[in-house]
Amino acid sequence: MAALNPGPGQAESARRDLPPSMVERMTLIMDAFTGRSTRLTLEDVARCTHLPRSTAHRILDQLVRLQWIEHTAFGYGLGPRALGLGGRDGGHGEIREAAAPFLHDLQLRTGLVVHLAVLDGAEVYYLDKVGGRFAAAVPSRVGGRAPAHSTALGKAMLAWLQPEQVDTRIGGAISRLTSRTIGELDTLHQELNRVRQRRGLAFERGECFPDIACVAAAVRGPEGPVAAVSLVGDARTPLERVAPLVADVARRVSLALFPDAEAPRRARLMAVVPEQGWSPETMNRFLATGQDGDWL
Repeated sequence: MAALNPGPGQAESARRDLPPSMVERMTLIMDAFTGRSTRLTLEDVARCTHLPRSTAHRILDQLVRLQWIEHTAFGYGLGPRALGLGGRDGGHGEIREAAAPFLHDLQLRTGLVVHLAVLDGAEVYYLDKVGGRFAAAVPSRVGGRAPAHSTALGKAMLAWLQPEQVDTRIGGAISRLTSRTIGELDTLHQELNRVRQRRGLAFERGECFPDIACVAAAVRGPEGPVAAVSLVGDARTPLERVAPLVADVARRVSLALFPDAEAPRRARLMAVVPEQGWSPETMNRFLATGQDGDWL
C-alpha cells in the first residue's frame, strides 16, 4: 500500500521529475530566441532549454510548420507569426530601433528626407521617415505602402532575391504609376542586375511619384534583405553624390542587427557580387563628383 500511496516527499519528487507540458516546452524554446536576429542550431536549442535533442527537434518542426519559427541554412530563427505578435508594428521594432540613430545622422548630413522600409509581398512598407524641409513635398508616410518595383527602396531589396522569388512577388502586380515606371518583368530583372553591379545601390527618378528621385540600399541579414534605407530629393537632386552615404548607413544598420553574421556574407544569388565596403578614398571621390558625374 505504501507504493500505491506515496508520502508527501515522494509525490513532490515525482512531480518535479515529470516532463513539462507541451505549452511549457514550446515556451522554453521560444524564450531561447532573444531577438529578431537570433539564430540557433538544434544543439543550441536543446542546451538552452535542457530538453532532449529529439524532443526539441520534434517541437521545432511543429513550430516551423506553424510559422512561429523559421529554419534556414543558418539555423533556426523567429518566424513571421512570432515577429508579428507586436500588433501593427509587425515585429519591425528591432529594425527601427537599430536604424534610428543612423537615419537621423544621415538626414543631418544631407538635409534630405530619409526613409526606412521593409518588403511586404509586392510592396514596400514604410517603417520610418525622417524629414527635412522637403519632407512635406514627399507623399509618403510611416505605415504607408508603395509598389516595390517602382521605388528605389523596393529595387534595392528585390535585387538580393532569387529571380524566381521576384517573379512570384511582382509578376501579377507589376504596373505603371508614371511614364517612367518599369512595366515589364524582363526590364525589372535588367534593372535589378544593374543594382547588383552598383554594389546594391538602387536609383529611381519619377518612377513612383513625378518629380521625386531616390537612392536606396538594402539592409541585409544572413538570409537576405530585411529592410532598406533611402534618401529622397526632387528630380534635380544630385543623388549620385550622396549614394555612398546611403550604402554606408545600410551596412551599419546590418551590423547593428546582425553583429555575429559571417563576413563576407554568403551570396544567395546566381551572380556573385563583391562584398567590399566603401573605402574613405572611394567615398571622397564619389562625393566630389558633380551632378553630371558618370561613375554609374
